[in-house]
Amino acid sequence: MITVVRRRPVLVLIALIVWTKPLNDSRQISYRILDASANRAAEGIRTIEEFARFGLEDSDSAGAAKALRHELAAALSRLNRAELLTARDTEADVGTTLQTAAEYSRTEIADVISAAAERVQQSLRVLEEYGKTIDVEFARRIESLRYRAYTHHRRIELQALAHRRTRRLADAVLYLLIDCGSSEVTFVETIRSLSQAGVDVFQLRDKQASDRELFERAKVGVAIAKDCGALFIVNDRADIALSAEADGVHVGQDELPAIMARRVLGGGRLVGVSTHDIAQVHQAIADGADYIGCGPTFPSTTKSFDAHAGTAFLKQVHEETRQTPRPAFAIGGINPQNLDQVTACGFHRIAVTAAINDAADPAAAARALRRGLVG
Repeated sequence: MITVVRRRPVLVLIALIVWTKPLNDSRQISYRILDASANRAAEGIRTIEEFARFGLEDSDSAGAAKALRHELAAALSRLNRAELLTARDTEADVGTTLQTAAEYSRTEIADVISAAAERVQQSLRVLEEYGKTIDVEFARRIESLRYRAYTHHRRIELQALAHRRTRRLADAVLYLLIDCGSSEVTFVETIRSLSQAGVDVFQLRDKQASDRELFERAKVGVAIAKDCGALFIVNDRADIALSAEADGVHVGQDELPAIMARRVLGGGRLVGVSTHDIAQVHQAIADGADYIGCGPTFPSTTKSFDAHAGTAFLKQVHEETRQTPRPAFAIGGINPQNLDQVTACGFHRIAVTAAINDAADPAAAARALRRGLVG
């Protein structure tokens, strides 16, 4: 009897160990992952939908996002809701305390949309893979949804980038042409100091540089300009602008037509066109130019012209583009001494080179020009 009494608790304990269901079995783990991923996907889609609705005011993009959200909900209805809720354990989720600096690095709306799109796509993939362990038909539906999300998110991200660029362009008044500089360090310092002094747009124009040097400088310039809140444009070369992920390209009347430059760049980037008469202005607008340069207004030390359109051309552009407005920058020989003649024509945007680059104090020259444009 004594022996039996001593062993009985051991047998009971063994039985409990053998027959007690583990708290984290395979099915529960899958449901916990599915619940978290479903929430992330739905939140990401809603983030994108709100931008399409209130930012872009694009009913097609907003409707596409809404359709994705409802299709996700329909697919999730195949799963056991009670098991999803039971598996949820936010307090015990070790991931809630894991954070990176990038999670709070959202300098603009385009960054928010990009992060949301990546979150949705990754979450849908997780739903698809772990869903296979619960319901194969659910996984198939999620797979189809994931591919549609790729297409929709490509469109919305391009729209977000275009929104950022057009918004900055709309606010831009001072546009500066720069070359590659004597070194990368000098190039970077130029962009940083002059953006702080009021330059809104930088255009890389260097006829002496090799393609490789232009590309390398453009890559650096894009990053620095974005960090400074400025736009970075490449002169003439749509291929380099695209490869370096620049904000756009600027073409003249002898270079690639604007409509072809747009075809090279695709959506989301800016195309600017230099114009010298009103017919060219109307053609640039018809070709979909995002902005135009108008001139030459005065003789220039940077580029020679057989004739100068002068301030009369600026007045004509100001009057004749009221119905089809585009940001228009006066170009050619503009400096602090003749700036008032430009603004008198209704132009409060200028593109310059020597007025800043050749000044004894380029930053001071930039500030002076900006004051003359915006007061």
